[in-house]
Amino acid sequence: MSIAEKSLELTGLFESELLVELMLRYWKHPRADDPEYRNILIEGAAEALRAAIAHHTLIEGLPPDKTSLVAAIWYAEWAGLDSGDASGQELVERRNWLDEVRRALPSCFCDPDLLAS
Repeated sequence: MSIAEKSLELTGLFESELLVELMLRYWKHPRADDPEYRNILIEGAAEALRAAIAHHTLIEGLPPDKTSLVAAIWYAEWAGLDSGDASGQELVERRNWLDEVRRALPSCFCDPDLLAS
């Protein structure tokens, strides 16, 4: 079973809600206090993982089958910026959140096989 398939299974568990909550709060996402937004983000991550399982590359340099739940959450937020539901300061803060997560967890955004040397 691939990382993406295992991660998709996690999206239905409480632990995925907890992970999203912690990620949003720790890196100070502007919608961290919005439970509806957290649900939307989990649903978006599940959609992203389904796409990865169908062999769609979501993040350059990350093979689709190696897409983790963290990467899918990040991708769902990144893709959500295109929806136009944020502007001004919130848009800046959401982009900062994306940058912070990617900087803090770089191993989630590359092929894990490259790290095992």
